[in-house]
Parts: sequence; C-alpha cells; structure tokens
Amino acid sequence: MNAVVAEKSAPLIKLDLGCGPNPTEGFTGVDLIAFNDKVQAVDLRQGQWPWADNSVSEARASHFLEHLTNLDGRWERVIFFNELFRVMVPGGQCTLIIPHWNSNRYYGDPTHKEPFSEMGFYYLDPNWRATNAPHSDIKHNPNGYNCHWGCTWGYSMHQALQVRNVEYQQYAMQWYKEACTDIICTMTAMK
Repeated sequence: MNAVVAEKSAPLIKLDLGCGPNPTEGFTGVDLIAFNDKVQAVDLRQGQWPWADNSVSEARASHFLEHLTNLDGRWERVIFFNELFRVMVPGGQCTLIIPHWNSNRYYGDPTHKEPFSEMGFYYLDPNWRATNAPHSDIKHNPNGYNCHWGCTWGYSMHQALQVRNVEYQQYAMQWYKEACTDIICTMTAMK
C-alpha cells in the first residue's frame, strides 16, 4: 500500500492593514508603526510586501486608503492594490472601508490625502482599464495597475437616515452632502 504524503504548506494569513494599535481579532495587525506586539511594522506604501504570493486568505483595511496618495508620481494606492492582489489567494477577499469623499469626516483628519471615490474601483478591473484608461495599466505604464479585483460597494449612512425608507436614503445619497459617512467595498481577487 502506497501512502501519499501531502506537502505541508504554510497556513494562510489574515491581515488587518493600517490597523493602528488595535488589530481585528484573528488578524495579523499591520501598520507603519509597531504599536505593540500585535502589530507588525510594514510600510505598505512601498512595493514588495514581506508576504509570499497567494499567502493571504482575507484582509481588511479600515480607514487606511485615504492616507495614501497618487500625487507627484508616487502612486501609493496603485502599489497597495497591486501588492494586495499579489499576496491574496484566488478568490480571497478584502473589506475596504474609507470615509466617503463627500463627508466632512474625510476632511477632518490632516493626515488624509486626496479623496478616493467610487470611480476608483473601476480601475481595478483590467477589462475596464483596457477600454477606458489604458494609460493606468502596467502594459502601458510601468507604475500602473497589474491587479484584477472584483468590487462591490455600498455605504454606511448617517444615523439620522438609517431609520428612513430606501427611496429616501437613495435620494439623500444623491443630494445631501453628509448622507454617506463611509464607502464599504468587498474586493475579490480574480485570479
């Protein structure tokens, strides 16, 4: 009888990116500063993160993306999306939460960079980039995107609107400045 020995692989990682001193339970905390023994210091603005390809099963980044910039030739957000895609397993998901670009919550923190709107999620799909923004793809720009994320997003509503009906909430999202407080996106690695 021949026994087949399965190759042992490293366990998959769950990352809480830009977590500050309080990572989510069950996740490895990652921030620019090692606030405590639960948080690993990694500069996520730079290329080549310390995790192997396809080693992360799940990630979250809550109120982190707005601290990255795409100004002056520094495409930190592109690096973030590309590196996250590289380390994620096929079908792995990341929950991304950012303050809504039309909320004063976005502009209150002096460390926030330029806003990120819902339009930014379209750039994470290479098919969309090929038709609408080929200049942003790695094929035409060495600093461009080389990821393929499937994205679905929604909003957290101001607490005064949470008790209103859906039609009113949709009207408020379109016409009232403070209706949406956060954009919440589930990104799926399309590998």
